[in-house]
Amino acid sequence: MDRAQIIKKLNKEIVEGRHILGVAVGAGISAVNADRGGADFLMVLNSGKYRQMGVSSLAGYLANNNSNAFTLDFAMEEILPRALQIPLIFGLNATDPNINLRTYIQSLKDLGFSGINNYPTIGLFDGNFYDYLEASGVSFDKEVEAIKIARELDMFTVAFVFNKSQAKKMFDAGADLLCIHLGLTKGGELGAKKVLSLVASRDLINEILQTIDVRNTNLLTAIYGGPIKDERDVHFIYSNTATKGFIGGSTFERIPFEYSIANITNKFKQTDTLVDPILSALNKEFQSPQDYVDFMRTYIETHYSSKVMLKDISNILHVTQSYLSRLFKKEIGMTFQNYLINFRINKFLEIVRENSNLYISEAAQMVGYDNYEQFSKIFKKKMNVSPKHYLHHSPE
Repeated sequence: MDRAQIIKKLNKEIVEGRHILGVAVGAGISAVNADRGGADFLMVLNSGKYRQMGVSSLAGYLANNNSNAFTLDFAMEEILPRALQIPLIFGLNATDPNINLRTYIQSLKDLGFSGINNYPTIGLFDGNFYDYLEASGVSFDKEVEAIKIARELDMFTVAFVFNKSQAKKMFDAGADLLCIHLGLTKGGELGAKKVLSLVASRDLINEILQTIDVRNTNLLTAIYGGPIKDERDVHFIYSNTATKGFIGGSTFERIPFEYSIANITNKFKQTDTLVDPILSALNKEFQSPQDYVDFMRTYIETHYSSKVMLKDISNILHVTQSYLSRLFKKEIGMTFQNYLINFRINKFLEIVRENSNLYISEAAQMVGYDNYEQFSKIFKKKMNVSPKHYLHHSPE
């Protein structure tokens, strides 16, 4: 994808009511699944590979490797071969004294990268150390120069900025997407312990965007890191700022891995204490119609949060769907599908009453409805009012 195609694609997302989403990846499996999940572009940053190695993103700021060579190595081996249909943005260490910026950026374009991003960035430093870096020529202006060169080479540019002055410089350099970096991502075992609060982040974003009237430019805007660790956090920022997108690294790659791998490992370790009602039921003989119906009800109780289909139960029991359907209606007095809907609606009401801070759409997902509009229609057909109206007006 060339620069014009990327910009057209991102603007289309915004026009159609969606937000821009970029995912910083450090491994091929992350790239494949981020693409499958709907990411608009991928970023390869040196910290992504360090996260995959089990260490902090800050390892990308230490003298462990040549940043550009390190990033290019895993990008060429793992990411580029698997990111054939999605733009790939290279995290360029623009202050590297061993490269000629224009020559190196041109080589990245020739290799198949759609654009660049200024990472690692000295914008993450502050105080005396930042001043010393600037004085020695390791400056943010070098990152601005890289963005300007990439823009001249017609590559898509994602600029990390931390304050109003940097935002103005990157805007003047022709950055396509201005990303306000809020610091290290909160959450998980390796998350930063001190981060900006959501409210402080909102105020910083608005302060920076006021420097540039984004409504009267073609500039795309996004945020990265800080306290943004789930969809509720980013929804708050979208609702209270003019930003149109989110870029995440740890949010999509490190934190899910930490929790899911640890949890599933623990579950496999504790299998002797696990009782699965479905598998247990399969060990007994089905001697009566009620046995089949009991199994179907148990199946719903166990799998209501995911896809439940009568044909799957039919395959498990080696009995035709039509037979199970007739049997269920005769014994229960309603169709299998209506029983499933009623069960899910009751479970939904139970969940939202026990979790008052939960979004209604999230509760709908928890009972098997990824499409909230579909759930709302089903709920209204059953209850004669929308889920929101029912919850706000029904007695406890």
